[in-house]
Amino acid sequence: MAEEKHHHGHLFNRHKEEAASKPMDYKKEAKHHQHKEHIGKLGAAAAGAYALHEKHKAKKDPEHAHRHKVKEEVAAAIAVGAGAYALHEHHKKKEAKKHHRHHHLF
Repeated sequence: MAEEKHHHGHLFNRHKEEAASKPMDYKKEAKHHQHKEHIGKLGAAAAGAYALHEKHKAKKDPEHAHRHKVKEEVAAAIAVGAGAYALHEHHKKKEAKKHHRHHHLF
């Protein structure tokens, strides 16, 4: 029975093993984080604009004001989360650039 049991641990650590065998391309990593930072900023702007739109609709449509207010609050929370994600990626980008400057391979 014990020999029939399969262990799939190698499936989940494959990328870590590949990453350990290759030298790190910090410039490429910084560019990757910059791209994600821009996506986070775009998401924050879009969610913020939608929150303002729903706030306006709540004033114009008093019959459904509660529904619009809920949508506004959800959009505002998403905007804050996207802004935090953009800030996180900004710090990751700075860290990758720092490694790139201090670890030159000759």
